[in-house]
Amino acid sequence: MQNIRIICVGKLKESYLREAFAEYEKRLRPYCRFELIELTEERLPNEPSETLIRRALQAEGERILKAAEGSEIFALCIEGKEFTSTQFAQRIGKAAVEGEQSLSFVIGSSFDLSDEVKNSAREKISFSRMTFPHQLFRVMLAEQIYRAFSILGGGKYHK
Repeated sequence: MQNIRIICVGKLKESYLREAFAEYEKRLRPYCRFELIELTEERLPNEPSETLIRRALQAEGERILKAAEGSEIFALCIEGKEFTSTQFAQRIGKAAVEGEQSLSFVIGSSFDLSDEVKNSAREKISFSRMTFPHQLFRVMLAEQIYRAFSILGGGKYHK
């Protein structure tokens, strides 16, 4: 059984998003060992300089890489490759066939991910060229992971 982690910067604040995420977490139990790791977001002033942003991303990146140790990293970023749901499922299935027992899907802060995290990633993935609220995106990612396992298992959810 694969270990699937969502590693993200910041915490889910809205109860309705926590409830939605919990629903997909429950649905994933038969398919994988699923874990959410929420890391502390660096505090920045309202209008931070590029230097402050870079430092914050570096500090967050170090925590992300530590949390992802021993797993294949998939960085969620706008410049990543776009997949259909079926292609995404096939990618997760391919990882299992290749013996990748632990996958970490990483969501950065509103300032993105550090270059170190992106360079450490097995693959960069984008759900769209659009920007989504990071808290909502966690729910979207959990849903797509559930959909992927449903597709791989021949379930009816995807239809």
